Amino acid sequence: MKRELAIEFSRVTEAAALAGYKWLGRGDKNTADGAAVNAMRIMLNLVNIDGTIVIGEGEIDEAPMLYIGEKVGTGKGDAVDIAVDPIEGTRMTAMGVPTPRR
Repeated sequence: MKRELAIEFSRVTEAAALAGYKWLGRGDKNTADGAAVNAMRIMLNLVNIDGTIVIGEGEIDEAPMLYIGEKVGTGKGDAVDIAVDPIEGTRMTAMGVPTPRR
């Protein structure tokens, strides 16, 4: 992966994490997930890629965004297949439960 894309994808991940964090412990997993999905989608659409979601959020949570086949990015740059999961553990986030150590 090009260094520039690695940095851009870290920004995408950071935006999703910060958006979801605002809902930590508030008991509303759908709102937490929705905030993270929205932030991730906004940031993905700023990246200079011709991206396609190949593993998405929509099928799991019936979300209207980040579904399989959705185009993301500016449409310029490298063609990229993307797998997304804006929040790993939406219920744990909503309940404020720490992720178990493996």
